[in-house]
Amino acid sequence: MALDGIAIASIVYELNNKILDSRISKIAQPEKDELLLTFKGSKGQTRLLISASASLPLVCTVEENKPSPLTAPNFCMLLRKHVANGRIVAISQPDFERIIKIEIEHFDDLGDLRRKFLIVEIMGKHSNIIFTDENLMILDSIKHIGANISSVREVLPGRDYFIPKTMDKADPTKTSKEEFHELVYSKPSKLSKAIYTSYTGISPVMANEVCYRAGIELDGYADELDENGKLHLYNIFSHMMADVSECKFSPCIICDEEGLAVEFSAFGLSMYKDMQCQEYSSMSEVLTSYYSAKARVSRIRQKSVDLRKITGNLLDRERKKLELQSKQMADTKDRDKYRIYGELINTYGYNLEAGARHLDALNYYTNEEIRIPLDETLSAHENSVRYFNKYNKLKRTYEALSEHIEETKEVIRHLESISTALDIALVEEDLSQIRDELCDFGFIKKKSGGKTHKK
Repeated sequence: MALDGIAIASIVYELNNKILDSRISKIAQPEKDELLLTFKGSKGQTRLLISASASLPLVCTVEENKPSPLTAPNFCMLLRKHVANGRIVAISQPDFERIIKIEIEHFDDLGDLRRKFLIVEIMGKHSNIIFTDENLMILDSIKHIGANISSVREVLPGRDYFIPKTMDKADPTKTSKEEFHELVYSKPSKLSKAIYTSYTGISPVMANEVCYRAGIELDGYADELDENGKLHLYNIFSHMMADVSECKFSPCIICDEEGLAVEFSAFGLSMYKDMQCQEYSSMSEVLTSYYSAKARVSRIRQKSVDLRKITGNLLDRERKKLELQSKQMADTKDRDKYRIYGELINTYGYNLEAGARHLDALNYYTNEEIRIPLDETLSAHENSVRYFNKYNKLKRTYEALSEHIEETKEVIRHLESISTALDIALVEEDLSQIRDELCDFGFIKKKSGGKTHKK
């Protein structure tokens, strides 16, 4: 599940409790799309991790520090220049969007009190961290978005910052019964989809939860509800939004029977009543727990790309080899027929006329009459020898292929186990062991000059 407007509201509530009125003591940029801010205030020290990663965007407080590059990136240097030691005076969520707006008060070079905004947009691959002046003019951003990338909005120094209204959605915390009826019940789609397509910040998961709490089937439509049912659905939705406005959050992670995280939410998800619900004291704890495993797996997958490619290519090669060997094996299935032909020619060919093109004989194995093709230029004995030679050749081919096919199958099984090991690898040590195994079994050569070579 991605961070929705309700989860962002929970984070904003937490940050207002932890860092409001604190000062920025340290600004670091550990990754190209990530900031780590350290705050000091009356409630002690707090670290805030902000990631605009396309795969794992998030905002949460963390305990651990992260190493930074020796030379700070330009965006980090700009923040240090303007807002180092700045005071956090406001943290908000504009229009229930997946946006966190942090207002920072600081003194400029002339000693005048100024204000800047650090705006975090958590929008999947469009996530960004944008730094603006008091007039919302962009000073810089961690990702530059030009007109060649987006026709809706440029995110470049000197441009005015605004929230793009790409979809006509309403603020769910300010909705009324009349608006809810007009927006949701007028759509021909399923009710859950009508909810999340009508309101900003409502994810499909939360829309499903609203319907579930209202006792409505997840694939139900508006025309299936009577007036009481429609009123009940609105009341459930309204009560949930009231909890958001009153900051009554209950962050949790839903886990399956094996303990693996399935979903996370700022509210309890009653539709997962048959699964485990792990409750947390803050949304940051939820995100740290949920995304740490995801981030670790993502990093390991990135670092295992070369091994995956090598293993995949080797598997393709061995499977093609097995297919070819199987076709060759199929050609040997009639080998016993040629042995029987040779035996029958030896048994019945004593009175065969010269130049005969076939021999009609009783097959004493099946007690059936069969016709054996002959080479009219050869004698009966020579025809018999010819069939025995053909039988022996196919027999040798069969025996050799049987051994080769089993060897190929064993290699495929081994490579498939390596592929599975790559899927479940959790740390770099696992990758090193897999690389060594590929080398030990001769699948690849050992590293030379930092590169892995395929045999």
